Amino acid sequence: MAIPDYQALMLPVLTVAAKGETRVPVAAAVIADDLCLSEDEREELLPSGKQRILHNRIHWAKFYMSKAGQVESPKRGLFVATEAGQKLLLTKPAQIDVETLKTYPAFNEFYDTSNSQTEGSVQSEPKIEPSKVTPEEQIEAAHSTINAALKSELLARLLDQTPTFFEAVIVDLLVAMGYGGTHENAALRLGKSGDGGIDGIIDEDRLGLDRIYVQAKRYALDSGIGRPAIQGFVGSLVGFGASKGVFVTTSSFSQHAVEYANAIQQRVILIDGSRLAELMIEFGVGVRVSRMVEVKRLDEDFFEDEA
Repeated sequence: MAIPDYQALMLPVLTVAAKGETRVPVAAAVIADDLCLSEDEREELLPSGKQRILHNRIHWAKFYMSKAGQVESPKRGLFVATEAGQKLLLTKPAQIDVETLKTYPAFNEFYDTSNSQTEGSVQSEPKIEPSKVTPEEQIEAAHSTINAALKSELLARLLDQTPTFFEAVIVDLLVAMGYGGTHENAALRLGKSGDGGIDGIIDEDRLGLDRIYVQAKRYALDSGIGRPAIQGFVGSLVGFGASKGVFVTTSSFSQHAVEYANAIQQRVILIDGSRLAELMIEFGVGVRVSRMVEVKRLDEDFFEDEA
């Protein structure tokens, strides 16, 4: 089954906490067993790759219930059900969610404060309605949406440019990724070969101990690249006695092309338009930072009792 949202996890979290002091990883293991989650679901990470989704949702379920006085943290990293939480479980609720927590004045005070607009504005209803995803998931979903739009814009702009400009972009990207030594040296090698099937050669390291052969094709998004083009590229690699190559395009590769590249002896990396845009964003080529959002967490070490 799918991992429940954080509101659906409130009842299971409180049930575990009612049995005694526990930690999020311990509670997650118990809940995962009860829900028969698969190993993949237990280990599934947020898009950032920094936290398990299940742990993140349990954390927020615990956090919201703490604001309603249902759980408390007697010491760092531990949480347990309060007397109020125990009483709530005695009513045998079918579920616990934000609407349930709104029946507690302490939670309403927290909720209204969290959803209030900037000072001086008028508000008749809460600004943010309960969601099935945690705040981190909302942030990462928004970030993914912005990046998807940026990728589309990057590819559109690359297609509007000249082949020479596109070659310069590839130089910028490879240098940003640590290849080619200096930008000047990389530019001298890339795009100067003139051999059929090879657009350029770039040093793999600063000392030039090994070289990578590059093919760059600025094709329309609907003009996929098939196996024959990759075979031609590999043939050129063989002619140079080379074992490594990178084929970059703004379009895509057919399944036959991908399977062929994976099966041959030479190491050939295929970078399609989507991956190219991702790399440009990751290494800051053709993009700039528009806004930075700093998300802070409580520093538990700061409040640790030295005694």
